[in-house]
Amino acid sequence: MRADHVFAYGATAGLAGDLLLGDPRHGHPVAVFGRAAGAVEKVLWRDHRGWGALHSLVCAGGAAGAAALAARAVRDRPAARVALTAAAAWAVVGGTSLGREARTIGGALAAGETEAARARLPHLCGRDPQALDAPGIARAVVESVAENTSDAVVGALVWGALGGVPGLVGFRAVNTLDAMVGHKSPRYRRFGWASARLDDVAGWPGARLTAALTVAAGGDPRGAVRAWRTDASKHPSPNAGPVEASFAGALGIRLGGTLSYGGRVEHRPVLNGSGRAVEVADIDRAVRLSRRVTALTLAVCVTGRLAVGALKARTGARNRKEDR
Repeated sequence: MRADHVFAYGATAGLAGDLLLGDPRHGHPVAVFGRAAGAVEKVLWRDHRGWGALHSLVCAGGAAGAAALAARAVRDRPAARVALTAAAAWAVVGGTSLGREARTIGGALAAGETEAARARLPHLCGRDPQALDAPGIARAVVESVAENTSDAVVGALVWGALGGVPGLVGFRAVNTLDAMVGHKSPRYRRFGWASARLDDVAGWPGARLTAALTVAAGGDPRGAVRAWRTDASKHPSPNAGPVEASFAGALGIRLGGTLSYGGRVEHRPVLNGSGRAVEVADIDRAVRLSRRVTALTLAVCVTGRLAVGALKARTGARNRKEDR
């Protein structure tokens, strides 16, 4: 079986598994990786960029290398290759759990249970919940849905289409390391620099595809394009900017502004300033938009991988014919 067919069947099965099952409550592979990366950090931590780069290499490189060995072990068994790809896709894609967490918080806000929403917010993002009122929580949820659509779904599928199982696993390892050590706290300002920059590079194609598909899937394509073009570059993150701006434009809302994160207060530029303030009902709208983007991403990645595979097959057949 050709590699492009393996990815097509495996990625589709993996996303179906995520849709039906979501994330496991215990023993999630990403959580296992996080604990391993934390153990490596205890050994390697120094207030130095070079040691942080070594940490990134050991953790992300080790995860991708293990995935490559697993893929190599089943290379002669088509069914096992599909199963491995499906398992990897299910493990690294988190769209269903993302939507569930967002809607849980949205339900608490709709019921007037702001304290319950605050208690649940850390399951979704790293904001300081006690610094947020109900509208601030709703905005944080929508921004997290937008950013994690790129990080937890689109980026993984893009790298899976490019690199198979090692691409899927390697991308999620890089993204997880950035969440663990890539922020600008005193402890990680130098040590986490390499992980943050590596995540910027790895996330670049997925973020742009997310923004483009948001334009295609959203309720206001012109608004999404306008916000993407005018406001994305204002965001401090080169990848979150296009994603959050396009979501804001597509949904007709304002994102950005003051936030508290990791004990720091940040004043971020407003994205889509012509939009209205975020309301609780926008959480559900953002989740539905995220799901449409996910479906389009699978279609784009599978179609692109199959097209490249077919082209390679034709080129190989032509070369073999000429050799005769």
